[in-house]
Amino acid sequence: MKIAYVLNTSPQPSHSFIRREIAAVEAAGHDVVRLAMRRSDLPLVDPLDLAEAAKTTYVLETGPVRLLLGLAALALRRPGCVLRAVRQALRMGARSEVGRLRHLIYLAEAAYVVRACAAEGVTHVHAHLGTNATAVAHLSHLLGGPRYSFTVHGPEEFDAPHALSLADKIAAAAFTVGVSSFGRSQLCRWGGPEHWPRLHVVHCGIEVARFATVTPPPEGELRLVSIGRFAEQKGQAVLIDALARSAARPHLTLVGDGPLRAMLEARIADLGFTDRVRLTGWLDEDGVRSEIDAAHALVMPSFAEGLPMVIMEAMAAARPVIATHIAGIPELVHPQTGWLVPAGSVDDLARAIDALAGTPREDLARMGEAGRYRALARHDAGGEAARLLRLIEGD
Repeated sequence: MKIAYVLNTSPQPSHSFIRREIAAVEAAGHDVVRLAMRRSDLPLVDPLDLAEAAKTTYVLETGPVRLLLGLAALALRRPGCVLRAVRQALRMGARSEVGRLRHLIYLAEAAYVVRACAAEGVTHVHAHLGTNATAVAHLSHLLGGPRYSFTVHGPEEFDAPHALSLADKIAAAAFTVGVSSFGRSQLCRWGGPEHWPRLHVVHCGIEVARFATVTPPPEGELRLVSIGRFAEQKGQAVLIDALARSAARPHLTLVGDGPLRAMLEARIADLGFTDRVRLTGWLDEDGVRSEIDAAHALVMPSFAEGLPMVIMEAMAAARPVIATHIAGIPELVHPQTGWLVPAGSVDDLARAIDALAGTPREDLARMGEAGRYRALARHDAGGEAARLLRLIEGD
């Protein structure tokens, strides 16, 4: 079977889960055509991301003239399909924040996808994130292209289901996937009861082989790591303030980058924490693993999430987790594997850090092992890709 993955910006440093899923699908014996709308504007530091970029076709690099000519040629062959797709693009654009013109661009991209799928013999299209890429997959299906499915991660889709026309996308899809039971529950809200049997859970996966061995936690002072884009929804500013209220005085490594970096650096300097808080920038997978291994625990102070990959990776590396009680996180983190705190609460986060610091190291090791078992059992990339393939083959 040949499957096309339709993506918006790919690869991205924070979307390694897509790369792993594609690799697992290929390992199962299927061919994958990678169609991304654009390249990432973030630096790619991971060799696996660079290799993925080399395998990807970037639709917008075709140029606007050729994309429009392709849509016009399709209109001559399939006028009814194109008219129906134009109407749907305009309806979706009217609801959205980006407008009708942007959706007509998506329509031209969708025409390219139709041609590429026909040339490659693709029988199914899968998209990740219920945003732009799924709009293109949806419109390509209306243009006569293959059936499609898509995976919703959140939080963007949870914030604006009407503006993203999620109900329309769900109704037309062969099936729709959430990465957690919470995510599926949100799809049930928007999709209508008649579509619930076609809503499924497929977890994001980790490569189990990469976690075959575990590095013991370091000796000495408490060390924490937090990983994610420096953006409002990730809550790193709350974590910095929680350090100021914690009696434990741990060291913290922030892995990532983003628009709030300057603000975080200023806050760290104001509090006099430059000797206790380190910012690494984006790291490749080996670098992320090294930072997890060098810490006693992961902290995720997010305000909004789907189900973060770094929680799975930290748990697979036998590290306890402190995270906010939001979205799909409580499905993975529970009192035997870490601490859950209310989102946005500096005091509760500080108390959780102090509770971690006061927990005997042997108890932390037991929590780490419980988390490792849970993560490896629920999030094996090969097993989750097999689940996705069964859905594709069954529709």
